[in-house]
Amino acid sequence: MEKMKNGIWLFLIICALAVTVVNSDDSEKTVVKTVKGKKVCTRGWECKEWSVYCCNQTISDFFQTYQFENLFSKRNSPVAHAVGFWDYQSFITASAIYQPLGFGTTGGKLMQMKEVAAFLGHVGCKTSCGYGVATGGPLAWGLCYNREMSPSQSYCDNFYKYTYPCSPGAEYYGRGAIPIYWNYNYGAAGEALKVDLLNHPEYIEQNATIAFQTAIWRWMTPIKKSQPSAHDVFVGNWKPTKNDTLAKRVPGFGTTMNVLYGDMVCGQGDIDAMNNVISHYQYYLDLMGVGREQAGPHDVLTCAEQLAFNPTSSSPASSS
Repeated sequence: MEKMKNGIWLFLIICALAVTVVNSDDSEKTVVKTVKGKKVCTRGWECKEWSVYCCNQTISDFFQTYQFENLFSKRNSPVAHAVGFWDYQSFITASAIYQPLGFGTTGGKLMQMKEVAAFLGHVGCKTSCGYGVATGGPLAWGLCYNREMSPSQSYCDNFYKYTYPCSPGAEYYGRGAIPIYWNYNYGAAGEALKVDLLNHPEYIEQNATIAFQTAIWRWMTPIKKSQPSAHDVFVGNWKPTKNDTLAKRVPGFGTTMNVLYGDMVCGQGDIDAMNNVISHYQYYLDLMGVGREQAGPHDVLTCAEQLAFNPTSSSPASSS
């Protein structure tokens, strides 16, 4: 009986040592435990799933409201098309789904800040009004839109009528912080986020959190299972194959454009569509205090000579 009591006490001591509470810089509590020899954490509501990534700072630790306001300073100007829609809290709330999976929580603080700047660089470019002559210039006009203003079609692809059938009357034009198009993207995003976007695509333009969530879903999700996500190529999770090297695809910001837009932006030489995205990324690095020199060399930034992962001749563009 005495040995059994000692054994129970030993077990309880081991359990107590396995889970530790640590105060973080913002006074929230980080809970740490070891699972199969690996440290995993939870870190408040923003990173509440057990994950190695939650042992790092959360996005709100290094990217705060005033920085969001600086990046998107013109979004509520009278001439913007989404006045009052986008806000910092919606972005942080949306990111909480993916922070335990590494979004903005991969690597050290520098990589974390660079990924947020990279993601928002795409967001700012794809939602810009592009008012070059307006106050602040075109780079200050991100989050001007939350939807495509003049859709040319309904973007219903009947090839997916059994998996993601188009809802009667629904239109799947571009919506969101990184706009998604087509019924199959709305269906897949809705499944991932547990929101019925296939039958209600309008939810994206009505709710800023969902608009950011679909954009982060696109950033974190490969177009095809055999391919990397934009997140993977940016943070270094992706290792190029021999074919990738021959196609001049390398880890870094340039290849995120290849993942998201394919040959609509990449492999076309030094075109404005590509340079605008790069400019937003560099501008946001400056505003976040990181500095554009941290963006890396030209061959990492560009996709001017890259062959597309998914040429438009064989696969519809997903988000542009």
